[in-house]
Amino acid sequence: MDRFPSYLVLIYLTAAIFVGFYVSTPSPNPEDKTSENEFSLENTLEHVRQMSKNPHATGFPAHQEVQKYLVEELRTLGLSPEIQSGYSLGKGRNLTKATNILAKIKGREQGKALLLLSHYDSNPHSSLGASDAASGVATILEGIRAFLSNNTTPKNDIIVLFTDAEELGLNGASLFVDEHPWAKQIGIILNFEARGSGGPSYGFIETNRGNKNLLQEFIKANPKYPVANSLYYSIYKMLPNDTDLTVFRENRDIDGFNFAFIDDHFDYHTAQDSYERLDHKSLAHQGSYLMPLLAHFSEADITQLKSLTDYVYFNFPFFEVVSYPFDWIWPMLLIALVFYVLILARGIKKGTISLKGVLQGFLPLFIVLIINGSVAYAVWPLLKTIYPSYENILHGFTYNGHTYIWSVVFFALSTCIFTYSRFKKVPLANLLVAPLFLWILICAAIANYLPGASFFIIPLYALMAMWFVCLNQKEPSIWPLLLLALPAIWLYSPFISGFAIGLGLKMLVASSLLLSLTFVLILPIFSRIGFPRSWAQVFFVFSIAGMVYAHIQTEYTTENRFPNSLVFIQDDNANKSYWASYDAVLSGWNESYFTGKELATSPIKDTIISKYNTHFRHNANAMSISLKSPSIESSLDSIINGNRHLTLCVTPNRPINRIEVYTNNIPLTKAKINGLSISHYDLLERTSGKLFTHFYSPGDYTEIELVYPENEKLQLTILEASNDLLENPKLNIKKRSENNMPMPFVLNDAVITLKTFLYE
Repeated sequence: MDRFPSYLVLIYLTAAIFVGFYVSTPSPNPEDKTSENEFSLENTLEHVRQMSKNPHATGFPAHQEVQKYLVEELRTLGLSPEIQSGYSLGKGRNLTKATNILAKIKGREQGKALLLLSHYDSNPHSSLGASDAASGVATILEGIRAFLSNNTTPKNDIIVLFTDAEELGLNGASLFVDEHPWAKQIGIILNFEARGSGGPSYGFIETNRGNKNLLQEFIKANPKYPVANSLYYSIYKMLPNDTDLTVFRENRDIDGFNFAFIDDHFDYHTAQDSYERLDHKSLAHQGSYLMPLLAHFSEADITQLKSLTDYVYFNFPFFEVVSYPFDWIWPMLLIALVFYVLILARGIKKGTISLKGVLQGFLPLFIVLIINGSVAYAVWPLLKTIYPSYENILHGFTYNGHTYIWSVVFFALSTCIFTYSRFKKVPLANLLVAPLFLWILICAAIANYLPGASFFIIPLYALMAMWFVCLNQKEPSIWPLLLLALPAIWLYSPFISGFAIGLGLKMLVASSLLLSLTFVLILPIFSRIGFPRSWAQVFFVFSIAGMVYAHIQTEYTTENRFPNSLVFIQDDNANKSYWASYDAVLSGWNESYFTGKELATSPIKDTIISKYNTHFRHNANAMSISLKSPSIESSLDSIINGNRHLTLCVTPNRPINRIEVYTNNIPLTKAKINGLSISHYDLLERTSGKLFTHFYSPGDYTEIELVYPENEKLQLTILEASNDLLENPKLNIKKRSENNMPMPFVLNDAVITLKTFLYE
């Protein structure tokens, strides 16, 4: 039989990958006309545009403007919005006065309510918050408008909640869950978020127990473009990331669905998270979830959603969501192992499989994994050495990150094809023994440690079928092989790119290894076309070309700006002032503050911890400008039963955005901030002596109540910060150039004062 033309196989595989991605997301046009009761992308985008004109973090001037806009929009929809405001001590002992916006659509019956959830604050201090999370708020506003246009009363109450201070510590969600009476009524939550400005919206179930009933209701709702699988939540639980939904699950045992897009990660929490950069497809994808789920859960029985049974689930082109119980995981693995042994025994009996051939089959597998894993692992550290400015991009996904992913993928493909071409004289039945054995081990490890990913076994069954065919046919038809390749292509392609997109380019090694493991799952196809070395050469050229193109893209522009930082620190304890920067690489904007200056040791070392544990890299002496330190008054200072009870009121004497309070290492029996107690566990686990952070709103104050043994001496250090470095006339800082922007995730563009108070 003649070999099947390799170029047709290439076309087929490329088309299969394209189809897998294409059918997973909508392809909208904002100018498309929609009926009154349909979700309008144009309307949604207009909401995003209105909310993301300026940074609107809690306490910022634009924050109140967004509040007013949302209240008016809810009133326009015929609802009666309410404001819930109060102090909340959120994650990381971050205190703030949060202001939630909520409204209710009354249902026909008494019972549990559906909650539509997103947050309207942006990340301090420079993020415009278009994606995170104006996109979620806008999706809900438009979804409610379309829903209400049907003039029908839902069975269940529908609560709309736009939380505040999510970015500071999930404070608004905590305030609602702990204090609002509606919290007791909620039966299910749909939460809309973003961690980048593009890409598909991933959905996953967040629950304390089993997901069976929630998943079944999701499938009944039948969203048109589900991108959902049980692996996402397994990974999510392992990461230090939370959403508002986490507060509901932990504090009230309320389950729900998270929907978030995470591509174009380089825009996350930056000044580039703008209306112009928001991917319209991502926004439309959010709407494609909301509308069917809103229609379904507004009428469904949401009192019976709890379950003790977990399901594995995944989306698959044309089949939407496929699921099966966790109870099937080990039986499916056992069945795969039995088939493996039976087919292996049959091959040995027929003389098709030999010990020598099997051992030879392990060689290319190990070579491919070692080379691809080692090279990909070294790529990111090497890139940071060649391009030190990448260290300034704290989340580890560069503007040319997609190009690096493709370059590493093409290199891995080249290695796979070239390596196996050297072993093409080894009978295919022998070559497949090693990959099947490795995949069985991988699936066993997944079943034990990451059961949500157990759907990875599906392509293993497909390869087993190919193996059986190859054992019984000398030159099998390529058509069934091409069909059996689809599970591997459609299941793994999104993860090959998604690992590095979601977790940063340090995960290029995961992308490369998964590509290699996917390749061995479709070995029979490449064997059928003879492992063409020309493909290996072409893919290697593509890999090099990708690196060259990525190099061309390294220049920072007005579209892709360079993140940098600068702060001014006044140490009132030492009567000295300093410049400081988190930058690995200084720019023309801030290097003059450190180059040729007297270097110094900043009084701030392990304080002001950022999301990525970033500390100051540059410090230099600065002139003094005499900033006003805070005032502290004691309203209570007494000894009761051997403990000192101390109540202090801290009042800033200049406009500030936050204060951080640190203590020396003394045992604190009790601590309250503005009447809110810090838990005993948090008092024992104080990092670097940090007691709390208070993010200020206009007119705020800080009251500290402490109880500690009377023989201890308290040292209280107060750090005040205002994000007005560029506006301070005494410092005369020039504006950044158009291809620069403030570094996110750190206290930036700040004027900081540091003062220690002793209580002996």
